[in-house]
Amino acid sequence: MNKKMNVKKNENFFLSLFWIILIALIFRAFLFQSYNIPSGSMLKNLLVGDYIFVSKYAYGYSKHSLPFSIPIIPKRIFSSEPLRGDVVVFKLPSDGRTDYIKRVIGMPGDKIQILNGEVFINNEKLSYKEVGTYDDNNLINRKRKSLGCRNEQLKVIEETLPNGKKYNILDSRKPSYADNTGVYNVPKDHFFVMGDNRDNSQDSRYIKSVGFIPFDNLVGRAELIFFSWNWRKIGQINCKTSLEWERIFKRIK
Repeated sequence: MNKKMNVKKNENFFLSLFWIILIALIFRAFLFQSYNIPSGSMLKNLLVGDYIFVSKYAYGYSKHSLPFSIPIIPKRIFSSEPLRGDVVVFKLPSDGRTDYIKRVIGMPGDKIQILNGEVFINNEKLSYKEVGTYDDNNLINRKRKSLGCRNEQLKVIEETLPNGKKYNILDSRKPSYADNTGVYNVPKDHFFVMGDNRDNSQDSRYIKSVGFIPFDNLVGRAELIFFSWNWRKIGQINCKTSLEWERIFKRIK
């Protein structure tokens, strides 16, 4: 009798475990997936140590919606294009595996050019307004290790897209390689993305390393910061480590 009861308990345990794993996989594949931010390319809107939820259903589903990009969805289904200004997670086109997060700037058919750090879309310059400064103590964002965690003051600029979407970008006050570019012609079913930390972002301006993002490579739209941890590297001085309570449950715009 006891053996039968033990067998029954084991069966119930494994059945429950199966359903828990199945529900978790469905949630991750078709509803929301969590990511953490490893670099400063989206400062000051997303910080190193932010943990975010990404909606998988926002743009429909492709093979990249599934764990390990299992190729059982040949083309994107239930598709809906991102809006200009959306913050998106995508698979890097060059390898199809690495996750990047950037902001959609250019849509299919657009002509994009950057002149003196300002973006032109179809020959029209975006609207810019300086709104303040930002003290960057982000270790991964450091160009000179000798600074340790001492702050570098960056300009905060409000950028406005043609559809009225507004958000803040950062400018380091120093000319960078990608401040002046040629014209990018965004292909059909592709998007042009940029980081909000404009002088410290590998994005569509760098054709060989990132380039245009195919629609099928979009994983989802960044929706919410659910946890945020300001960390420091061992051995670095003047760096604080703390929970960022004010960022928890903050919507990503």
